Amino acid sequence: MIGIFSVFMWHLLLILYIGQIKGVFGTYEPITYKTGCSLWGIIFIISGVSIIRVARHPSPRLLTCTMVMNILCIIVAVIAVALTVMELSSFESVSYRNYRQAKLGREISHVLLGFYPLELCIAFTYTIFGCVGLCHKNEDDHTTVTEEAESAF
Repeated sequence: MIGIFSVFMWHLLLILYIGQIKGVFGTYEPITYKTGCSLWGIIFIISGVSIIRVARHPSPRLLTCTMVMNILCIIVAVIAVALTVMELSSFESVSYRNYRQAKLGREISHVLLGFYPLELCIAFTYTIFGCVGLCHKNEDDHTTVTEEAESAF
């Protein structure tokens, strides 16, 4: 859900910044917009789908892939937070015509700044539980082999 929200916010920013009028001071194009930071929500969507898939059909291979996707989500969320903080900490003046677009874009960045740590926490939590689940799966496999060996004697 957070990934879908991020993608929609990026689409809103795209519409917002394309509609700018070239003024005396130029247009406002923050670093998060140039890098497509909110578009990285696609990674969050893929991670969510893989979590649902591993919940329905658990296997060690799928669990490992889900953990890798969650670790990628953690990395992306940390980079997104860093870029958004850099964007919000520096605000160069823009022409009077584009000030509203810039102000609205910064407010959207504030909203996204609240959602990136949430995604970070969710991905971190699922990574920890996935690691625990994978360790328990390996212990169960070792126990089964040991029980088979003992029953053979």
